[in-house]
Amino acid sequence: MRRNFLIVSALIATLTIGILAYLLISDMYNGEAKEAEMPGGKISSGVQGKITEEQLQRYKEEGLNPFGQDLDLNELNAALYNDYIHGMSHQKVRAEKKWGFYEIHPERIKWLLEGLDVVNVGNESTYRNILQRWEEGDFSKIDKEHNAIWSIQNGTVGKATGILSLEEEQKYIDSQ
Repeated sequence: MRRNFLIVSALIATLTIGILAYLLISDMYNGEAKEAEMPGGKISSGVQGKITEEQLQRYKEEGLNPFGQDLDLNELNAALYNDYIHGMSHQKVRAEKKWGFYEIHPERIKWLLEGLDVVNVGNESTYRNILQRWEEGDFSKIDKEHNAIWSIQNGTVGKATGILSLEEEQKYIDSQ
């Protein structure tokens, strides 16, 4: 009799934990499985971000780059390109984990493209292709571009699985 009680108790506990886990996971990913309505969007898509023209002007006056760092074009290297491009792509990609964020802005894209004419870095054609597409407002491949950089960085967690809708993108920016 005691054995049956233990088996039934274990089954109830397992079922309860499973239901709670399902509810927790479904709340975390509520709505994220639907496809993006406008993959990528354009820079001028109406999404409001964190970086302002005033901040960019202040950076320039303080001798900082468009990312707010005391770093000149001639100091750029592959690790920085990976960091900047990867961080900007987070604005528009769906991924389980995201580390680092830089809002996409035309000044940042332009500055990075100018840097490619000043310094020699590995993967230059990858960086140039991504940045030129973004400069034109084409983010239709940003999930694949994120994953290209993620692979260069030997990423193991946080692979992009799609592109956010404009609403999801705005929510992400607002959470930063």
